[in-house]
Amino acid sequence: MTRDWTSGGDVDPALARLAHTPRLLVALDFDGTVSPHVAQPMAARALPAAVAAVRRLAALPGTSVAYASGRSLHDLREITEHTDDSPILLAGSHGAQFWFPDTGEETDLSSEPADQAEVVAELRALIADLDGVVHEPKTFGFGVHTRTAAPGQEEIAFLRVEKWASERIPSWRRRTGHHLREFSWRDEGKDAALTRLRAHVGATAVLFAGDDVTDEDGIRTLRGSDVGVRIGTGETAAVLRVPDPAAFAELLDALADARAAAQ
Repeated sequence: MTRDWTSGGDVDPALARLAHTPRLLVALDFDGTVSPHVAQPMAARALPAAVAAVRRLAALPGTSVAYASGRSLHDLREITEHTDDSPILLAGSHGAQFWFPDTGEETDLSSEPADQAEVVAELRALIADLDGVVHEPKTFGFGVHTRTAAPGQEEIAFLRVEKWASERIPSWRRRTGHHLREFSWRDEGKDAALTRLRAHVGATAVLFAGDDVTDEDGIRTLRGSDVGVRIGTGETAAVLRVPDPAAFAELLDALADARAAAQ
């Protein structure tokens, strides 16, 4: 059962268990989790409090931090202001791309469809007359964003895109999100991302946090002393819930406090 987390008082039992695990992985979605949703996707940045908490955690012994996002790896590195000397692991494109401090980038483009350019051209023409509806290129497909759409345009956009995609690219994986439809020729999800990240660092427990439907793929894989955190409303398999990224930054800071004390 999911319970609300609030700051202050005793350390939550779930976080206390994480604080004492030998090898902890803290894996985080980005948009809506450490960053508020913004109208222009590439303008997103993590809240300063979240950045500070992530740095604290990444500096602790036996602790790894990762961002696991639907963003393409290139875009994820830009919005997280990630550099080649960063200790932060990255899983982009829902777990189809990775960046590790010890080995660098892993991206396999060998499965790209031969008609990818034609598909994108058709999609762009399909939404060209809709005010504020935006095509977002992705490494393994595309997204259609409606955060800046004029009133009534989102419903039209999604109806058009869903019908076209069901006929034109029926084998591609479809995902929904906040003011978003996304289509990918790769099938990996946040479940695959967490499995790979967990194995890479040898984690004995994982905290994974997200705010959207696609994050539930990862949350449902958690087990044992792992902890899932849902940011905002919506059905979830997570143990803990917080209302927004600001509250989640406080949770991360509380976990850093508890883990530092346990060591």
